[in-house]
Order: sequence, then C-alpha cells, then structure tokens
Amino acid sequence: MMLGETVAVALVALRANKLRSALTMLGIVIGVAAVIAVVALGRGAQQAVNDRITALGTTMLTVVPGHVFTGGVSSASDRAPLPVEDAAALLANSTLIRAVEPEMSRSLQLQWRRANTNTQVIGATANYPEVRKYTMDAGRMFTTQEDDGRKRYVVLGASVANNLSPSAPSALVGENIRISGIEFMVVGIFAAKGGATGFQDPDDQVVIPLNTARFRVFDTRYLRAINVLAPSEAQIPETMTEIERILRRQHRIPSGRDDDFEIRSQADFLNTLSSTTQVFGLLLGGIATVSLLVGGIGIMNIMLVSVTERTREIGVRKALGATSTNILLQFLIEAVVLCILGGAIGIGVGAGGALAMRYGFHWNTDVAPASVVLAFVFSALVGVVFGVWPARRAAKMDPITALRYE
Repeated sequence: MMLGETVAVALVALRANKLRSALTMLGIVIGVAAVIAVVALGRGAQQAVNDRITALGTTMLTVVPGHVFTGGVSSASDRAPLPVEDAAALLANSTLIRAVEPEMSRSLQLQWRRANTNTQVIGATANYPEVRKYTMDAGRMFTTQEDDGRKRYVVLGASVANNLSPSAPSALVGENIRISGIEFMVVGIFAAKGGATGFQDPDDQVVIPLNTARFRVFDTRYLRAINVLAPSEAQIPETMTEIERILRRQHRIPSGRDDDFEIRSQADFLNTLSSTTQVFGLLLGGIATVSLLVGGIGIMNIMLVSVTERTREIGVRKALGATSTNILLQFLIEAVVLCILGGAIGIGVGAGGALAMRYGFHWNTDVAPASVVLAFVFSALVGVVFGVWPARRAAKMDPITALRYE
C-alpha cells in the first residue's frame, strides 16, 4: 500500500466512527486549551506586576521598619519604630537623595452625603505625586505650606472618587467629605493609574497632609515607610549605603548590631514578585499538562479497542498483501490525526478563553506564541507515543488468526 492510500484508509476509519473520534479528541482539546489559557494567565499576571512596579519608578527606594528580635525570635508585630524625624535626617544629611517622601497610613471610613466607602488614608508630604508617579485628573495637590499648617485637605484616588460620585467624580473637588468623622475639603483627584493586582489597587486610596494625619487623625509620630528617590539606577547601591549610614547614626545603632530598618528597591520587588508569578505559572502549566497525558491515555485505550474490533479487517488487509508496516502506519496515523485535530481545536478554545478572561472578566492575559507551538507539538507527540502500542499490536497480528477472529 502506498503512503497516501494508508492515510486515506486511516481517515475513512475515523469518519466511520465520528462520535467516538470526537469524544476521544476531547481530552486533547481540554489539555491544549488549559495549557494555553493557564500560561496566558500566568504571563498576564507577571506583566501586570512588572507594569505596576515600573509605574512606581525604578529609582525609588523604600525604607520600612525592621524586625525586633527578642530572645532570637521575631514576629510580624515586633517592628522597630520609624519616627518622622528619620525623614528629616535623610533630607538634611544626604548628598545623593533627590527627594524624601514619608508616609503613615490607616484604613478608615469616608463619607460624602449618603455615600460612604472604606479605603486607605495616607498621610504624606506635598511631593507624593512626584515620588509615586501620580498625575492630577482634577484640582491640585496640597502644598508644603498647607501641610505645615495642618490643613484638612484631601486628594482622592480615582477609584474612591468613582465610588463616592459615580456620575461625576470631578464634581467632588471643592466638596467636603468626612474621614473617620473629621471634615476635609477635596482639593484634587488623582488620574487613574490602573495596574490593580491582588496586592493593592493604587487608585483606591486618599492622601492628606502628613502633619494633619500626624496630629489630627492618627495621633502618632511613627511612619509606615519613607520613600526615597535615588539620582539614577546606577547610583542605587551608593544611595542605599548612604541611607543606611544616616539612619544607623540617627537610631544610635552601635557597630556590630543589625539594622532595625529595611531598605527595599523596586528592583527587589520586581525580581521577587516576577519569580513568584513565574513559578506559579509554571505550576499551573504543569497541572494543565497532566490533562494532555490523560487525553493521551484515553486515545491509547480507544485505539486498543479499535484494534480489537477490527481484527478481521486487519486479517483481510494482510491477506490481500498489506505489510506489517502498512498496518502500523494506518493505526499510528489515526492516533496522530486525532491528536492534531484535537490540538488545533484546543488552540482555538484556549486562545478564545484567554480573550474572554481579558475582556469579560478584565483579567490580565497574554497568549504566548511559544506556548501555542509547544502545546500543538506536544499534542502531536502524545499521538505518536500513545498510538505506538496499539499500532504495533495490530501490526504483529497473524493474518490467519485474525481471519478466524469472531
């Protein structure tokens, strides 16, 4: 038999059992679609993290309170204080730092007329938009003089403004809202930054002057963090060394003792979160790949059943001159065609699922061409690997025994 005739016979056999062929392909379709959709979701999550951190500025450093060890043990609640004087010391004694922006925050209730929402209230200095890479959508940022005067002014994040006034968020500028029962005047609204992840929505927050937060709202002198801008990415290590030197002297830490603060760079956040999302994506991809193997096993089982059902047909073909190689190719081609068709359908389903997640659920997805090619090639290999055994079994049949089979 010629190769073309062998392929034709294999396709005729598949068409003769359309329902069984379709059900056999289902496992491959689900496996390929799952691999593509899951990898797209993992890549999208990683890209969202990268965009989010890049939007904060690659030269920003963050000083946060460090752990305090008691008897060699530290808990999440054991944090060294980070007083507001540390920010002033950094600004006064540094030769490299471009900007210093201290922050304190708390989750509080906001109320405007009959609308209310719970959000993150941040006490910060007037250079918050510069350091944090925010722009104004309406109104203005409060000034340093207003911060020193402890003015009750507030700048709203885009999500907060939409929650309080969905029809006309910009109309809130000039209005009075209450934060934890204290009246504040809205002087501005930040432009939407986007990039919300499972960690935090950068638009779901409000900013009030640091001194107002310190003396009128939070009643504390301790900061959540101090954000610092380095001159350039190349000078980040040098800037971190200078920050460490200033704060160790400020905290009177003797030589040989560990710092009671931590300095984090955006590159550290980016590397850590990217590694986490990459591992998570690989894990999900591995789980999805298992369904491909399950689909392959299903194909092998169905092909074994097919070989048993068509024993007399195999005997007739061998009696008419078909070689063992012809029989082997026929059943192997059937298995590979099932996997290739299932892989093609799975690619469409997986890519469509990724688009549905992006536009229907607003999840970040990114279909990688490499994952499409890999899933398709893997599905074809599944057909070869799991089709060999049934095909060899058919090829090794004795024609006389096969003809006598009932």
